[in-house]
Amino acid sequence: MARRGHRPSTGTAGRPRFWGRHAVTAALANPERTVRKLWGTREALAGLDLPTDLPVTFANVADLGRLVPGDAPHQGLVAEVEPLEDMWLGDLIEQGRGGNRPLVILDQVTDPHNVGAILRSAAAFDALGIVTQDRHSPAESGTVARSASGALETVPWVRVVNLARALDEIREADYWRIGLTGHADQTLAATIGGLGPDQRIAIILGAEGEGMRHNTQTHCDELAKLPISTKVESLNVSNAAAVALYAVTTRG
Repeated sequence: MARRGHRPSTGTAGRPRFWGRHAVTAALANPERTVRKLWGTREALAGLDLPTDLPVTFANVADLGRLVPGDAPHQGLVAEVEPLEDMWLGDLIEQGRGGNRPLVILDQVTDPHNVGAILRSAAAFDALGIVTQDRHSPAESGTVARSASGALETVPWVRVVNLARALDEIREADYWRIGLTGHADQTLAATIGGLGPDQRIAIILGAEGEGMRHNTQTHCDELAKLPISTKVESLNVSNAAAVALYAVTTRG
């Protein structure tokens, strides 16, 4: 597929530090990830199959605590890593040809905990990947990796310059773009019920609080809502993503 300017971002500045057993061991297991340094307690490092050329420093819990943000649950492991190589949207779409795995599009979702949780749900429901705008989404970080519980290493994450143009490219690849908003007239179940079982679907979710921008909504094929009760005003964006992915992947 022609790339037509829907390029990835120019990369993440600096080397992030990951912490926690799931995030660190997933990074070590990912052949696409370069781990530069590893710190750990002897107990946490015991039994890990580590590359022979990886610099490893034994450290106590207090020392590790000084390597990460305050109160970060490092579980005895901290790693310094290189950011993953950027991916083109066209390449991700090409990977999805011949199947109907859903795409997740995030419109200025900036909280790293939410993005990490969405990556975890994307892995759980075998989504093709997530797409974000590069200037209004978090960089790879220990918080994202910890919240993703290893999924940062397995779910492709594409960053694009212009989200509206990216949505046009996604539509040209025969995805039905469904934007989630509480202001929609139709539920998500009703919306996907009107589609064929092989129709590829892209779920678009807006920022925490503000929701999708108007320009993003105009690039959706349909808008839909989740049928939540009146006891709450809305769902957290990561919870909404999990519910939506379940609905899409279990449609009859």
